Amino acid sequence: MNKTLRISFSLRNAYKVNSILYSLRQLPLIKRLLPASLYGSKGLNRFAAVLAAIWELLSAFLGKYLYFLIMLSLPLNAYQTGAKAEAFLHMLLCLSVIGSLFNTYLFNPTKEKYYAVILMRMDARQYALVDYAYNMVKLLVGFLVFGMLFGLAWGVPVWLCLLAPFFVSGLKMIAAVCQLATYEKTGRAVNENNPGKFQWIAAAVLLAAAYGLPALGLLPPLWFAAAVMLAVVLTGAVALKKIVRFQHFRACYQQILHPAVNVQAAAAASRRMQHDRMISADTAVTSRKKGFEYFNELFVKRHRKLLWKSSLRLTGICAAILCVAVAGAFLSPEFGRQAGIFLSEKLPWFVFFMYLINRGTGFTQALFMNCDHSLLTYSFYKRPKFVLKLFRLRLWEIMKVNLLPACTVGLGITALYLACPGRADLLVCAVYAVSIPALSIFFSVHYLTLYYLVQPYNAGTELKSATYQIAMWGTYLVCFFLMNLEIPALAFGITVIAFCLAYCAVSCVLVYKMAPRTFRLRM
Repeated sequence: MNKTLRISFSLRNAYKVNSILYSLRQLPLIKRLLPASLYGSKGLNRFAAVLAAIWELLSAFLGKYLYFLIMLSLPLNAYQTGAKAEAFLHMLLCLSVIGSLFNTYLFNPTKEKYYAVILMRMDARQYALVDYAYNMVKLLVGFLVFGMLFGLAWGVPVWLCLLAPFFVSGLKMIAAVCQLATYEKTGRAVNENNPGKFQWIAAAVLLAAAYGLPALGLLPPLWFAAAVMLAVVLTGAVALKKIVRFQHFRACYQQILHPAVNVQAAAAASRRMQHDRMISADTAVTSRKKGFEYFNELFVKRHRKLLWKSSLRLTGICAAILCVAVAGAFLSPEFGRQAGIFLSEKLPWFVFFMYLINRGTGFTQALFMNCDHSLLTYSFYKRPKFVLKLFRLRLWEIMKVNLLPACTVGLGITALYLACPGRADLLVCAVYAVSIPALSIFFSVHYLTLYYLVQPYNAGTELKSATYQIAMWGTYLVCFFLMNLEIPALAFGITVIAFCLAYCAVSCVLVYKMAPRTFRLRM
């Protein structure tokens, strides 16, 4: 077991070091300074090993911190209930069950597992248990630190904060035993990267319960949450015995790993199948336009379900929520007063909201997977005037997809602001009505520009660009930290509108100048 532990850490470290070196060589200003021969450099490998160790610490702590902050603390701040401790534990219980349904750490098909079990022929049972123990220890430490930090801040008793990490790990153990029982009964191993309908339906119900019941003031008492947590911890201890004694890890891993020599390629194939199911095969679909307009219109018509389905769903959900909010502002003066204060100061929150609902990444992925990965092999496709022309056509299409929910939100927020007592500033209303669609346009331009300037996919539709990933993380962090700003809606809205206009103009120039060189297939 000790030997397996050493090999497991060495393999994990080597994989992450090589991934970091590869990512560094993808950065525009660094790749020329780092030739491929530096993969064998001891100094550079040690530097990458330090980065890998830092990443392990971040994955253990930063992820848990963001989880408790975004999923628990921010919603609790919005609730008016005085039972904060009960609400905290209620949400933690529901969200932890969702987490156990989607990730137990035992049957997550990773490249490390493929290299160790399939290629290196390591003892599958020993490797599985060592890898599982390592991930569970990280989980326990992360939840212990931030469970105590955030739990005590919301009035949760110390002993329940100490119990929470073991409750979460117990849930994962119970879910893992259910997967083992499924294999023993059916001979079919569960691939956690392909959750079924049951998981998605259960997750939707639990998510609604997690955030809906506290809003309605329906919360179980602390003793009930404590009883559930104790029962799960005891059941998890029994489940652990089953996991340790299970003898068929190799057979399970051969099912979820062996069919795909490259796990990312398997995920890409799965995405391809999902995309294909949403593409129209109707041969009657045609267009009267010519040239690139003809080509673009055919693409949009045949991918209408893929492009518009989520947009229409989001529009319906946003419209329903805003109608309820407007009705609440009319029926409850106190709710209207609080909503008016929020809207007059918290326009930056809508930057993050528009970031979440924007469909830019899905649109660009569909473009590459079903169109550009073939046409990029032709030189005419990369001529500056053709690149810019197709960019404008595509930008108009993604703007329409994103503007439908954005305009709904903009008009709904304007109506809510007018419904709030003492809030009749028409200029602020106009800013809300314009700035939220402007944010949608910005994100549409942003994602499509990044796609043309970086083109992050290879021929197998795998994401291979470190620059693109850094840009995505940077976008997320900026949008997230903007939520902490308290700026008058009028000033922030005017700034947003001006910035969006300037960004659109600069993006078109950059695409025209640079895309003929950067818009290409990656190796």
